[in-house]
Amino acid sequence: MTGRNQLILRTQHCQAQRHIIASIDFSGTRRPAFSICGALINIRWKSERMDFTKLVIRNVQRENDLLRLKSDTPPNQKRQENLYWSPLPSSVHHITQRTMQVSDKEQCSQELDLEEITRKISFLDKWRQIFSYHRLGANNTTLQNHEGNHITVDETEDGPGKPQLTGQGHLPSSSLCSIPKPSIISSKSGGFPISLAMAMKLRQSLFGNTIHVFSHDWKKAYFRFHDPFSDLAFALEVGKGGARSIQMAVQGSIIKYLLFTRKGKDCNFQSLCAISKQEQEQALAAALASIVWAAGAAEKATVCLVTEDTYITSTPDYPGDDFTERLQLFELVEKEATEKFIYDHLQSFKGEGSHGVILFLYSLIFSRTFERLQKDLDASTTHLLQPSAGGFLCRQAILNMILTGRASPNVFNGYQEGKSQEILHGVLTRSDVGYLQWGKDASEDDRLAQVGSMLKTPKLPIWLCNINGNPSVLFSTNRQLLSDWKAERRFDLYLYRGRPPQQKPVHLTVDTHSHHWERNQHEDEHGPGRRLSPVEMAIRTKWREATVNWNGTIPFL
Repeated sequence: MTGRNQLILRTQHCQAQRHIIASIDFSGTRRPAFSICGALINIRWKSERMDFTKLVIRNVQRENDLLRLKSDTPPNQKRQENLYWSPLPSSVHHITQRTMQVSDKEQCSQELDLEEITRKISFLDKWRQIFSYHRLGANNTTLQNHEGNHITVDETEDGPGKPQLTGQGHLPSSSLCSIPKPSIISSKSGGFPISLAMAMKLRQSLFGNTIHVFSHDWKKAYFRFHDPFSDLAFALEVGKGGARSIQMAVQGSIIKYLLFTRKGKDCNFQSLCAISKQEQEQALAAALASIVWAAGAAEKATVCLVTEDTYITSTPDYPGDDFTERLQLFELVEKEATEKFIYDHLQSFKGEGSHGVILFLYSLIFSRTFERLQKDLDASTTHLLQPSAGGFLCRQAILNMILTGRASPNVFNGYQEGKSQEILHGVLTRSDVGYLQWGKDASEDDRLAQVGSMLKTPKLPIWLCNINGNPSVLFSTNRQLLSDWKAERRFDLYLYRGRPPQQKPVHLTVDTHSHHWERNQHEDEHGPGRRLSPVEMAIRTKWREATVNWNGTIPFL
């Protein structure tokens, strides 16, 4: 080999080494090279990351030995250049072969630091998390790559958590960074498809016509928790728009399950923060199941899921939305079976891009049935959503259907006569989760707008609140709060409003028997002339003349 050829080979080799390191560098501002991901997926992880580190180090050492051997070889003696390059997968070797050629004057003056290789490859743990998020780290999961080959992820002989991949080709890089597509089930899953007549009735019940479709903020809304084992581990992340009211209403049922329904757990605030991801999923499935089961009069629940087939074509009277037309309906006749079915298909409600809130609303309506829904409503409310600022807001009938199982359009008790002598429908029974509301423009003289005792005094100390049009949840960890008058003298409440930058629930202390000078002291606590906050006004609709201590938090809302 001539000196010129040695120089070209050596500079190409050093440049390839630097290319590998740059491709694995996730810590800086450089964007990770997705080509390296395809190569890494083909590696059978039968040991920890240091095994792969040793593999690269060993290969670099052998390559240096190869260069030294070639420099000592006579020109007429030929050797295979890639004889010692077998330990790395072919895809990684392919990356090094595609490295740009450098100028003859360019020299690699520094040897590659092996400790630097070790540090760079340690960042592969980040990719393991990404693979796990996209189901490459889950057991018994099958994915399909862009060439149609199946990639099976299972436990290897070396232990759990180390995926074993089969098939040719690599996953496309877009699968690692794109927004997940809606969760779609097989059309042969056992449900029955939606018909055009059902879809038109559904849209008529929601919008009052068959032309309107859900706005963007509704379509992107789904049920997603905050991080497990955090101050908000029990809480859903809530977006903007009309879907927020449904998310916060479901939040009340989630708190009910975590505090008062699940077995083997203490009813305290710390238990809400110390829940795992699996416990979050169990709580969501239990909450959704209990709501749709109550809507079905504790007789039958209907769950809607999106399938791969389209059952309805658009018509002039029914423009499609590429979502409702692919629904299948699954009927369940036991509450436990409903909860299990929802848990098994929970990704359809909690996955990004799943339209999870809309699916839940569809399931709620079909569980209630169109016949019952029409009996629940009255002349004041003929459909469930009202247009507002380019979107749609929930009417009270939807919230009451989530809280009580009936789509009552009003918050007062029983039935009352309207201004035109029509009969208006209110709440007939106490529910597990209650309801409070206060608005700065509300009139205390409007008897039809006053929340009745059925919602003010629920079975459990949890309230969905509507405060100046903003939904929030107020709750106590003391189950006996509403059944023991002594407990109502002085007690703690927690407020979650679901909006950033709230990082933990607000701790409030309520005193219902304070003296007038103590009330003045609390009102002056955050400055002279401070007016009561809307939260305090909402609390006073339940406990008149109560004083609220914010425990160091500046009053908001």
